[in-house]
Amino acid sequence: MNGSSADSTGGHESTRTDAAPDAAQARPRAAAPAGAAAPAGRRRGGRVRMTGKQRREQLLEIGRSVFAERGYDGTSVEEIAERAGVSKPVVYEHFGGKEGLYAVVVDREMQLLLDMVTGALTGGHSRELLEQAAFALMDYIDTSTDGFKILVRDSPVAQSTGTFASLISDIATQVEDILGLEFKARGFDARLAPMYSQMLVGMVALTGQWWLEVRKPQKAEVAAHLVNLAWHGLEGMERHPKLVGDRKA
Repeated sequence: MNGSSADSTGGHESTRTDAAPDAAQARPRAAAPAGAAAPAGRRRGGRVRMTGKQRREQLLEIGRSVFAERGYDGTSVEEIAERAGVSKPVVYEHFGGKEGLYAVVVDREMQLLLDMVTGALTGGHSRELLEQAAFALMDYIDTSTDGFKILVRDSPVAQSTGTFASLISDIATQVEDILGLEFKARGFDARLAPMYSQMLVGMVALTGQWWLEVRKPQKAEVAAHLVNLAWHGLEGMERHPKLVGDRKA
């Protein structure tokens, strides 16, 4: 590209100046002392030159912010490049385009949430484990709000990145073993534990989505009410539930 210099990642960033240098700038500069070197990692004009890894991380953070703000369809490579201060080819070189960048952002968020939930389940009484799972989801929503907004939105590239429903299913699998042991101890059919774990985790996730907008009551109180409903619902559960209305199928 004319008037550009190569980015450290192999892309290009514009370094064009629109104004002619003034007289002071045009004068020859005094030679640097022998052995003196230019500051490492800096370009002409004092701009910090990023490594390829640093540039990739910068683009991921900016992309995450824009996707959360505008959604997938409302986000453009041009805007991401502009916010990063690079040209479009830099974004394409790292991720192949908007879809590739989005896929990496979503994969990272899904792994973060899954790690937070699995890491929170440290043992103890079954009710305490339920509290830990609820708190982990609420903590993620509270501390990674942009990521949660991205995960709960539908995306045209869901087939390559997974969906929020598939993530909830992964988390439910972690809860499944806890419920299975509880079911066996109470004489319930342990084969139903996977279904109940989906119900419980889905309840927490949807409540968290609602709480993200209203932000009250406080997170701990929301978690307490979630566990109250789930725990006492399980405690009074019938072994062979039946419908009481006319609808049977």
